[in-house]
Amino acid sequence: MRFTENEMTQAMAGAAKSVLATRKDVRKQKLDVDEVWEQMTRWERFQVLDALGDQVLPVLVALPDVEVEPGTRPTFTDEQVRETVEAGVGDDVGRLQRTVLVRTRIALVKAALAAVPPRQDPDALIVPDHL
Repeated sequence: MRFTENEMTQAMAGAAKSVLATRKDVRKQKLDVDEVWEQMTRWERFQVLDALGDQVLPVLVALPDVEVEPGTRPTFTDEQVRETVEAGVGDDVGRLQRTVLVRTRIALVKAALAAVPPRQDPDALIVPDHL
């Protein structure tokens, strides 16, 4: 699937925020994940995104091409996501570890896809009002 740079950035941020939401301090104190994300330093954000990059980016790129109408998000079936994730997991891990890895990656990819913004119309000319 071909995503724009902004769509990939938003997808990765969405996956990162889903991981942050599982942190003990965020859960126990019922902190807003967006606020926690904004309060993190650039280095801390980089570390989270870097750790997720190998898990999420190859799957997003390997998803099948779908037509995306302007104003909508790309949508994929659970089966398409599962098959793409399973194709990326090697056979060099045990059965239990493979199952956990597949389920975790599916959850991360779904969180990333949910964070993708609606696609903009590439032919629409957006002119700021102040020009």
